[in-house]
Order: sequence, then C-alpha cells, then structure tokens
Amino acid sequence: MGKNIFFEPKEPFLLSEIFSELKQKNKIKISDVKILQEASGTDLTFLDSIDYADIAKSTKAAYCLTTEKLKNFLPRTCTPVLVENVLFALCKVTKKLYPSADVDTPDKTIKAPKKSSFLKVKFGNNVLIGKKCKIGRNSFIGSNTIIENNVSIGKNCIIGSQVVIRNSIIGNSVIVQDGCKIGLKGFGFIPLKGKNLRFPHIGRVLIGDNAEIGANCTIDRGSINDTIIGKNTFLDNQVHVAHNTKIGNNCMIAGQVGFAGSSNIGDSVSIGGQAGVSGHLKVGNNAKIGGGSGVVKDVRDGAVVMGYPAVPLRDFLRNLKK
Repeated sequence: MGKNIFFEPKEPFLLSEIFSELKQKNKIKISDVKILQEASGTDLTFLDSIDYADIAKSTKAAYCLTTEKLKNFLPRTCTPVLVENVLFALCKVTKKLYPSADVDTPDKTIKAPKKSSFLKVKFGNNVLIGKKCKIGRNSFIGSNTIIENNVSIGKNCIIGSQVVIRNSIIGNSVIVQDGCKIGLKGFGFIPLKGKNLRFPHIGRVLIGDNAEIGANCTIDRGSINDTIIGKNTFLDNQVHVAHNTKIGNNCMIAGQVGFAGSSNIGDSVSIGGQAGVSGHLKVGNNAKIGGGSGVVKDVRDGAVVMGYPAVPLRDFLRNLKK
C-alpha cells in the first residue's frame, strides 16, 4: 500500500482501551489498522472470512480481530482478538485511529491555483486546488474542477470539467472526463438498531498510466486498503467502482457497469454495459462478461459468461432455446 499521505493515524493506543477483556502481557500499542498481507508488528489486522485463510497464515500483524472459528488460521506470532462481529469491532478501532475519516466534509482550504506553482499546466475557469497537490507538465484541468489536498496527477493528463478528485494518485497520460467523482468515501456502514454506524474509509484510489475514466464515473477510495484501476484500462460513462475494488491492466468496461466492494478483476477483461459484479469475487484474466449480466461467483481465466446469474455463454444460449 505504501505511505498514506491522505490520512494520518492518531497516537498509538493499547488495544485493551477498546477491548477490556484482552490481556496484554507485553502492552503492545496499536499504531495502525492494515489488511493481513500489509500489517506489521505494531498493526492490528482482521480476518472475517475463510476466503482469506491462506493469506492469514503468513500475516505479520501483532493482533487480529477474528472469530472462534477462524482463529486457528493465524500464525503463533499473531494474537487473536475474538469478537462476535469482526467488521463492527474493526470499525470501532478504525474510528479511534481516524476519527474524521467516516464523513467527507468539504475542504475549506482549497484555492485557485497559482500559475507559478504549476508550470506548463493549463487550467479552465473556477478551478480549485488543495495544498501539496502535484500536477505534471502538459496536463489540463477543466473548468469548475476541484482537486483536494495531496492529490497527485501525472504528466500529459486531461481532467475534465466539474470533476472532484480527493485521496487519489493518478498516473501519466490519464483522461478523466467531465463529472467524475474520484476518491470519495464508499458505501460502508454497520447496521445497528435505530442507527447506522459509518465505517471510516482510509484507503486511496490509484489510477495507472494511460487509463481513461468516462463521464460521470464514481470511483470510491478503499476502506482499509486501496481501490486500483490498472494501466490502459478504459471505463465508459457512468461506471461505479466501489471501495477496495481492483481492476487490472488493459480492461474495457462498458457503460453503467457496477462493481461491488473488494471485487478483483484481472487483466484484459471485457465487460458489457449494465453488468454487475458482486463483492469479494475474482474475475480472471481475459474473461468476457456479457452486457446486463449479474456475476455472483468467481469467473475463471478466459471464460465467457452471460445472464443472471452469469453462466458460461454456451449454457446461456442453450437456455434461450428452451
């Protein structure tokens, strides 16, 4: 994941401050929350599904929020913190470390860009730029666009009008068409009786070189890790990419496709218009998904699927003849 310049955690704290039942013999303080494969010796991680059991076996985290059924998948160096609801417990810890990451409040510090700070960058009318932003030479920023603090945009990029970008790192020669919203908080909450508990989103959006994002697309930043759009991947208009989704290189995504959270899309994948991919699924390299399909299970490399639920194309055509 690398250093997150958009969200800085508060001071480290003892995990027993939240989970009083935990016996901390060595009094290790938690400095951050990270996914299994990126956590280190002072980080807290989480395991809420057997789908991640193989990754859990090699985690370097000090503590892991998990359940009685999943605790045996952790290495001996990682102390399990047993809870009934992993995501609810994770939300409590993340809110303590990042108390302002559960709501996106408008940034009052953004201003019109100083030409002396962005040499060889062209701006339309009414553009607002936050502090410590980086924009590469020969890039163009359209009118009424807002680029918030610490955002990085590479060389030779075209950012359209009425675009909002925050918590994002964008490569070279990327095109973002009018009306896109990139790096905003995703749709994450814990349903409680009478009230929904908002889940903080502390991840980023990473967009690779030569990608194109069509008009009015929405790309949510990650919750704990990052949302990633690969190199030379093209998104048509009105595509929604939920938090933690990873889309590989050289993908072609048609209009109004929706990706649920933590879906993992391989390289050179083609998806027809108005298809939907459920969360935490894997779509393999070179797969093709027909328009209007509903993907509710993993799709293997090279597969061609269509329908709802999406099935191999031959099966879909056979069912049409019945």
